[in-house]
Amino acid sequence: MKRLLFFCGFAVLLSACANNDTKVKGSTTTAPDSVAGAAPAQPKDLPYTPAYSAQWTNEVSDADLKMVLTTYKDWENNNMQGLGSALADSAVIDMWNGDHFKKSNADLMKMWSTNRDSLSSVKITMDTWNKMYAPDKKEGYVVTWYSETDTYKNGKVDSADYHDINQVKNGKIVWYAQYKRPKK
Repeated sequence: MKRLLFFCGFAVLLSACANNDTKVKGSTTTAPDSVAGAAPAQPKDLPYTPAYSAQWTNEVSDADLKMVLTTYKDWENNNMQGLGSALADSAVIDMWNGDHFKKSNADLMKMWSTNRDSLSSVKITMDTWNKMYAPDKKEGYVVTWYSETDTYKNGKVDSADYHDINQVKNGKIVWYAQYKRPKK
């Protein structure tokens, strides 16, 4: 699982950094070998072979993207019922602190509701997101990068930058992995 997280995170970084578009200022043409939605060709002389996949496209539905992004708004607005409706009957969760578990939707909602109830406010600034689909695995992901500021009911404020991976199957989140970098 740690390898999967590493490779998904690495793939996200590669995807975010890659720019196959060879537009010239004022031009609307792209490189002749680029095909809309097709996975880009990989160089043959790379020092590693991916253990998971290197054939990523953005063929994740806009409905799945909206559903995932809405879960962040639901968390921000303390809409736990909305958040719960986006999760599958059970989901695998990998938290930023190393916790790994598979829980039912009801158990996740109970756990996360307790956590959310300790907060008086949440502010999320969504920096960006990326839709990622691995055709060879037939798996879709929505990855996000955002800043979150949590204000606890006791007055404590916690602010951090996050990177999350949301795996979506049949319109529901089945796996969620979170990475956190506290702000100074």
